[in-house]
Amino acid sequence: MKENSKIDAGKKLETVNEVEGAKTVKKDVRRLLRKLDQITLESEQQKAVASCSKPVAFNIGLDLGDRKTRYCILDHSSEYAIEGSLATTKTELHAYFSQIPRSRIALEVGTHSPWVNAILRKLGHEVHVANPRKMEGIYKNKRKNDRFDALLLARYARADIRLLYPIRHRGVDARQDLVMLRARDRLVCVRTKLVNSVRGLVKSMGERLPKCSAQSFHKIETDMIPEGIRAALLPLVEQIGSLTEKIVQYDKNIHALAAKKYPETELLRQVTGVGDLTSLAFVLILEDPEFFAKSRDVGPYLGMIPKQNESGDSSPQLRITKTGDRFLRRLLVGSAQYILGPFGEECDLRSCGLKLAARGGKNAKKRAVVAVARKLAVLLHSMWRNGEAYEPLRQATLMQALKQKAMPAAVNA
Repeated sequence: MKENSKIDAGKKLETVNEVEGAKTVKKDVRRLLRKLDQITLESEQQKAVASCSKPVAFNIGLDLGDRKTRYCILDHSSEYAIEGSLATTKTELHAYFSQIPRSRIALEVGTHSPWVNAILRKLGHEVHVANPRKMEGIYKNKRKNDRFDALLLARYARADIRLLYPIRHRGVDARQDLVMLRARDRLVCVRTKLVNSVRGLVKSMGERLPKCSAQSFHKIETDMIPEGIRAALLPLVEQIGSLTEKIVQYDKNIHALAAKKYPETELLRQVTGVGDLTSLAFVLILEDPEFFAKSRDVGPYLGMIPKQNESGDSSPQLRITKTGDRFLRRLLVGSAQYILGPFGEECDLRSCGLKLAARGGKNAKKRAVVAVARKLAVLLHSMWRNGEAYEPLRQATLMQALKQKAMPAAVNA
């Protein structure tokens, strides 16, 4: 009897589980149907908006070269294509595309894409700048050529714009002001190479130059350079001094530009380790704080999150993606190294980085620097968008307040 009752109870339990499972499936189906209805409604609204906008006559792919630009023109239905090439100049591009009715044009991002994009938009065309690094049909093609790239861009433009992974160009003012920062960076790179060359050549003669900063390297005494190579190396030392003077002048111009034209950089400079160069580069490269829905999106945008290659239970630990602007990423990493260094002040960023570095491991310190750089980018964007003042120990203060609130409750319990 007991065994029969156990069997009956088991059958009843299975029946209940089946009924509950069926209810869950029905709920999931209803939820899916609601989502499909919402998607259908949104697609109909998008079609209505698209029907109100101006139609495009052709889909055009442009493969921009330094001297020649390859183009491919497709209509909306057939595979008929008009192909050719023209000079990559403002005059010829304007003369050619001013005769073509409003079309959808896809082109790859590159050196010439900003001004080509501006010309085509002024002529009334719908222009999309593609990111070729995310388009495997172009990036991983084993037989890559300009003709095929232009054809593929035109087909992507005709099929679905999202396949192009379109990017947004900065404004003219931002691009022009960025030239000053990048020119200074080139001078710094050249000076570093010259300093290393002089030190290496002196070492080859069995001598060593004293330690000093790159800014004061040209002030070393000439007697410290071996006499046999002194005449050969003094011109390099003089050149280093000339480069240092130009870099100092660039720094003055950058400070004046940030104070006069970009006052929001003053807000970002509240963070210790962020100076004129880093704050101005951050503002110019991101350009619009409202472009990002969340401040956390800045980290992936600058390529400071790990790559992913998950498959089933396999989830290997990979390096960061390194997408986005390399110059700004390098500046943020430099600021993070200062925050974690001996001269960094006590703050939430420093505490978080030191905890990560204390975990040990082969690359713990490097991971800590990248993590602090990513958190710094998020913090700067949040301060810029919200106009908030910087609180170095905000998280520590909140934790202390929570502990104080929890103590009376524990005593009363």
